[in-house]
Amino acid sequence: MFDSQPVLDNERVHIRPLTQGDFDALYAVASDPLLWELHPASNRWQKDVFTGLFNAALDSGGALAVIDKAVNRIIGSSRFNVPDVKSSRAEIGWSYLARDYWGGAWNRETKRILMTHAFRFVDAVYFRIGEANMRSRRATEKLGTRLIEETEIIKMPDGTPVLHVFYEITKDEFTAQALLPSP
Repeated sequence: MFDSQPVLDNERVHIRPLTQGDFDALYAVASDPLLWELHPASNRWQKDVFTGLFNAALDSGGALAVIDKAVNRIIGSSRFNVPDVKSSRAEIGWSYLARDYWGGAWNRETKRILMTHAFRFVDAVYFRIGEANMRSRRATEKLGTRLIEETEIIKMPDGTPVLHVFYEITKDEFTAQALLPSP
């Protein structure tokens, strides 16, 4: 059975289940409007909107806090979603990091540790991203994922329909990539 809320560590990050007590620290990250600038729900920086996102994350059973180990501070969040327990695919999504952690190795290392965990249970990992969110799409491509033909229209909280695209990486692709030196 897929463990959607593991405790994971590498040299830089500590990842653990998100708790209600993390709200203030995570909102300090999420309150930056530029964080959501390209996201289909670009108003997530507003406290009432973020509160809904945070509560949905807790209710999902897969929400995770991402912590910078060097300063022991929450720098973002991510989430696992396995919509069908018999599926050989898991989703990693709803991910964001404080702008100070954009670029460089932070996203790559965070996603690498999440994918390593997921591949203990499934054969493929996918990422669902708003079609126009080019920042997230580029960051996901840097993980060695590939755009697949699957798409989905998702209604945002305000009712606006937004086309989402899917990126995927298989366990074999990930394993082969993991043997290569990091860029």
